[in-house]
Amino acid sequence: MRYKVNYSDEAKVDLKEFNKAQRRQIYDAVDRVSANPLPQNEGGYGKPLGNKQGRNLTGFCKIVLKKLGIRVVYEVIHTDEIMGIIVIAARSDEEVYDTAEKRIKNNNI
Repeated sequence: MRYKVNYSDEAKVDLKEFNKAQRRQIYDAVDRVSANPLPQNEGGYGKPLGNKQGRNLTGFCKIVLKKLGIRVVYEVIHTDEIMGIIVIAARSDEEVYDTAEKRIKNNNI
């Protein structure tokens, strides 16, 4: 059973920054992971994030699109079986994780 995917308003804006082919690859990756978005240490496909370099993203996961250099940061809401997309951005010097942390704090996630 797939988890429902919810894109935050900010993540929807992020998507517009990519061209059509890149967006297709992002949607495909999110769709694949939504089949089991749990962290890998719980038997899922998500790569767990943690607390490092002063950023606390514990409880959140990422999808890595290596060829594109893009990261998708998301949370899993177990009770409603929702995969909430927080940020979609190029990795560029860990900026994606800074953005994720800010959005999590600003939106009380």
